[in-house]
Amino acid sequence: MTPHTWLLYLVAITGLSLTPGPNTLLALTHGALHGHRKAVCTIAGGTLGFTLVIGLSMLGISALLKAWSPALILLKWVGGAYLVYLGIQLWRAPAVQLQASPAAPAARPARLFGQGLLSAVSNPKALLFFGAFLPQFIDPARSLGIQFAIMAATFVSMEFIVEYGLARAAHRVRPFLERSGRRFNKACGGLFAAMGLTLPGT
Repeated sequence: MTPHTWLLYLVAITGLSLTPGPNTLLALTHGALHGHRKAVCTIAGGTLGFTLVIGLSMLGISALLKAWSPALILLKWVGGAYLVYLGIQLWRAPAVQLQASPAAPAARPARLFGQGLLSAVSNPKALLFFGAFLPQFIDPARSLGIQFAIMAATFVSMEFIVEYGLARAAHRVRPFLERSGRRFNKACGGLFAAMGLTLPGT
């Protein structure tokens, strides 16, 4: 992975991390309910789950490339179409509605960690998404293992930073999402569609 490709990847995953998803909303909710220190357990579980999902995606991509080397081009274009589809779905999605009960019971760190982990690994769309997203940045002439390590470490680091920031600012961010979430969804959906249209040709 060249520095230029890594910078493109960093920009893309930053936008992805800011997009409302199950783990992002879980970190936001747990930050509001239990405080940002306990929400770190939720976020840590989620980042571990994403690492596992990225690993499974990369194993599948690696096996396909070994069986048929031109598959990367096909993966890029199919993946780009899938990103456009996700962008359209997000554009049409209603604003996020978060209901946090002030009387929520105290949660144990292990339980919060488990919820974050399960939220990341139990969504089959995550595996499909990474299977579509990661090939856009793969260089078949370089080691797939090293590229996996770089992409996984970069993604989980950015995801942790964004989710922790949201957990700390939960009480301020939640009203914004409920008030302006529709416009936010459209902005994120437009970003996904733009990635899907431009990345396969790079």
